[in-house]
Amino acid sequence: MRPATLLLTGAVVVSNVLGNFALGWGMKHAPAGAGPVLSLLEPLVLLGIGLLIAWTLLRIKLLGLADLSYVLPVTAVGYVLNAVMGAVFLHEHVSPERWTGTLLIVAGAALTSLTPHSTGTPNGTPSGE
Repeated sequence: MRPATLLLTGAVVVSNVLGNFALGWGMKHAPAGAGPVLSLLEPLVLLGIGLLIAWTLLRIKLLGLADLSYVLPVTAVGYVLNAVMGAVFLHEHVSPERWTGTLLIVAGAALTSLTPHSTGTPNGTPSGE
């Protein structure tokens, strides 16, 4: 795996986790009377939205460089980190059922890593040949 792909993978996970965290923090700390539309103008909400837009674009780029069977299991750690950030820093209650669901999603994504990696054309030849 190329270092650029590993760096991009890290950026995908970090932008997802920090984007969700900033969005959650901003919405929880928005003025009570602001309402949903005015809450979108809170600085941390805007930061969260920006980070999640960046996450989407970075993930699209990553999917162009690496197999889905690589991207899914590696980025699935973001689900666990999102739950941890919510529980620890936002003081959200994460029930045992939600932890179980989170871990099942990660386990399912990890199963995709068992498939062979073969980025290329549909007939199996590497692209560019």
